[in-house]
Amino acid sequence: MKVRLIQDPVESPDGKRLAFSALTHLYVMDIPGGKPQRLTTGNAREFQPAWSPDGKWITYVTWSAGGGGIWKAPATGGTAKQLTQTSAFYSDPAWSPHDDRIVALRGNAYDRDNRTFDFGVAGSPDLIWLPADGGPTNLIIPARGAGKPHFTNEKDRVYLYTQAGLVSLRYDGTDRRTHLQVKAPPLGFSDEPGPADDVRVSPDGNWVLAHIMNQLYVTAMPVVGGEAPTVMVNGPSVPLKKVTDIGADYFSWADSGKTITWAVGASFFRQPLSAISFEPPKEEKKEGEKKDEAKTEGDKKDAGGDAQKKDETKKDEQAEKKPEKFKEQEKSVEEFPVDLEFPRKAPKGTVVLRGATVITMKGDEVLKNADIVVENNRIKSVGARGSVPAGAKVFDVSGKTITPGFVDTHAHWFEIRRGILDTQNWNFLANVAYGVTAGLDVQTATNDMFAYEDLVDTGDIIGLRAFSTGPGVFSDNNFQSVEEVKGVLTRYKKYYGTPNIKSYVVGNRKQRQFMVQASKELGMMPTTEGALDLKLNLTHAIDGFHGNEHTLPITPLYKDVIQMFAQSGIAETPTLIVNYGGPFGEDYWYLNTEVHDNAKLNHFTPHTVIDEKTKRRPGWFRKDEFAFPRLAAQMAKLERAGGLVGVGSHGQLQGLGYHWEMWMLASGGMTPLEVLKCATVNGAHIVGRPADIGSIEPGKLADLVIMDKNPLDDIHNTNTIHWVMKNGELFEGDTLNQVWPEQKKLEPLWFWNYDQPKKGAPLSYGKTTTP
Repeated sequence: MKVRLIQDPVESPDGKRLAFSALTHLYVMDIPGGKPQRLTTGNAREFQPAWSPDGKWITYVTWSAGGGGIWKAPATGGTAKQLTQTSAFYSDPAWSPHDDRIVALRGNAYDRDNRTFDFGVAGSPDLIWLPADGGPTNLIIPARGAGKPHFTNEKDRVYLYTQAGLVSLRYDGTDRRTHLQVKAPPLGFSDEPGPADDVRVSPDGNWVLAHIMNQLYVTAMPVVGGEAPTVMVNGPSVPLKKVTDIGADYFSWADSGKTITWAVGASFFRQPLSAISFEPPKEEKKEGEKKDEAKTEGDKKDAGGDAQKKDETKKDEQAEKKPEKFKEQEKSVEEFPVDLEFPRKAPKGTVVLRGATVITMKGDEVLKNADIVVENNRIKSVGARGSVPAGAKVFDVSGKTITPGFVDTHAHWFEIRRGILDTQNWNFLANVAYGVTAGLDVQTATNDMFAYEDLVDTGDIIGLRAFSTGPGVFSDNNFQSVEEVKGVLTRYKKYYGTPNIKSYVVGNRKQRQFMVQASKELGMMPTTEGALDLKLNLTHAIDGFHGNEHTLPITPLYKDVIQMFAQSGIAETPTLIVNYGGPFGEDYWYLNTEVHDNAKLNHFTPHTVIDEKTKRRPGWFRKDEFAFPRLAAQMAKLERAGGLVGVGSHGQLQGLGYHWEMWMLASGGMTPLEVLKCATVNGAHIVGRPADIGSIEPGKLADLVIMDKNPLDDIHNTNTIHWVMKNGELFEGDTLNQVWPEQKKLEPLWFWNYDQPKKGAPLSYGKTTTP
């Protein structure tokens, strides 16, 4: 398999080499045409490389659950040297322009481990510096939200980006200056312009790169006295140019500020600053001109809309036809694909699961006393007992029930560490332990999920099939044509390799239709936000979206709406766990079952997370206040009408929350078999992988859930998991100790050091009578 994401790529000072992180290790390669090579030979997890100004060294940070450090290694390879003397959570190292110092952020490792949400920066980091040859760290200032330290050619000033703008200060923290703010157009849910995600000044101090809405802009650094100026990207008063159209994951200056570099997926791009053509700044319109413009718009509407339609057509044509100067500018962009391949992990050997009741999900088929033969990572046969293949391992599963692995069609792995990745990924472990062998995260906020998916596929970490849409596409893009949407979606299809996309209330209906049309042309599956608006949801079905997320918020739904959704083919994942129209469904389970002391849950979830969710809930509700049974009843109608209903846990409680969602679907009248259909074969269709997962058939991937009790007798029996098979490997459900093809215990998780459940504590399945 090819690695789909390189992280933090940086070009060498001479422009001939590239350093980057991939699958938690550092690589270097010649550009163009070079082959990636490991920079070091150790097992440490390495991130965020930075070149020394002379190009002889690369500094980087390491991280594990026990802490990390700042290191440097010869750029040509060789023995690495640790520079820091104390373990902590370090990030964003930057080399001073005169080679003598390294600046970085330093946070508390315990805080990093125990933060619920993390985006690559510790909760309260300090900005520090240390000698380039190693030694004690020196505090510059408590960062208080400032990040991304970098330098110009000034020897004694460090530049940082804050939400208040680009600032600089001296090494002793004094003489702080704010240089400028760069702001984006207002988001769809706000009238106020928002700050750029990141801003970095060029080494000569004359230009600034701004990262906004996943796109990269370059603008001149205003030279003014007094209050720092604000640059608006949709109406700049200084020269400004949008550099990218498909987006940028990472970016940097190179060649002393003469070159702009960025990366998307596993491709590195660079462009000379001199090749960029800047449009003249827009002049602020006077009040009279604004009124005349408004009158003209009114005249267009009064004229029956013909003028307005012509104007919109003209805008579309202009958007699709790029001027020659922009075509020439695009020619100056160099792309360097990073070709880094690893074998996809698959077990070797044949195993027979003998004697269980098998719910195949081929229609209503249920096989008694059946054999499932798995060869390597795929199902070879399923049916009545037969002869055992030579050399096969037989597991007696008499009295147990086997279903396909569960598919979470609206997952969020909220607590996963971003930027600097964490290989002890308890989010993934908890899901596998509870039988969720595949999921689709329908808005990841960052692109790190593609790296985690690669880590699972290569066998570096245990996890479910972690499909994702990547970061959602929002209304702040303000699309004006299908071509603009295709430009953005190309990043996902071509560079991230995902067919799934989240259109998150992307704009008005015309803009939503742009999204559907562009997705169809690129062969992608756009799902969209329900947004507590049934009229909006109806247009999603009519206009051809692949999916609609969250509950249809009105009950009851009659035949017209049910048939529209069923016959359109749109997938509906209700996420009753966070339903509209009443208290969240999850509150029912927190109030009526014992969650905090659930031993299995504690085995796979940090106690800080469980405490936060269980010890003090924000409200108490009578049982008849909960809306999920009524909402689930509408899903039962839709399922029986031939609609495509999925099971999505919304990341509310990893693993166990998925079972709550299944049980809540049953509360609306679905039979256990109908619920299992939504959780398996429907889920496979919704995430776009029906050929490989969702049913127990020859040729499909061996993702199975082996239960002690039959869920057809009681849907709550889904949580009596004895074993889970993911990709042909068999694990104990309570511990994730592997039993086939190897026998090995799960690597101890970092939070077991202080909150391991008591030995012999009974597992609480949280069974209760669903209303």
